[in-house]
Amino acid sequence: MGDKAVILLVEDSEDDVLLIRSALSKATTANDLHVVHSGDEAISYLSGGNIYSDRIDHPFPDLVLLDLYMPGISGFEVLRWIRRCPRLETLKVVVLTGSKQFSDVNEAYRLGATSFLVKPADFQHLAALGKSLLEQWLREIAWKRAAAP
Repeated sequence: MGDKAVILLVEDSEDDVLLIRSALSKATTANDLHVVHSGDEAISYLSGGNIYSDRIDHPFPDLVLLDLYMPGISGFEVLRWIRRCPRLETLKVVVLTGSKQFSDVNEAYRLGATSFLVKPADFQHLAALGKSLLEQWLREIAWKRAAAP
């Protein structure tokens, strides 16, 4: 992993994956993005289960970008699972969703989301959001790594 921060994107829409990947790469080149397409895959990735057991190919993330509404296990359930795992309690989880419902915002924060962001409808705003997201959360991650013994 080195100096690169590892980001796990949990997103079921391939169009959104492409847009988010492009927005993040436009914002910076110093990060490693891994994508899973369901809540089940997210839990498997984070627990190192099944195909995700090789942490060289599937490094543990510094930041999770989590969609809420996916088939099967929802983002809410993934967030609930993450916060029940003591070893994941400090993992940064940013909800990145199309939902603007106040009840979703409240529930995400109640379950332990680090932040809640609504996906912009156009690429320019998504790129700006990606840059802001990386500056805010990944700077903190880099600072903590530098301070670690």
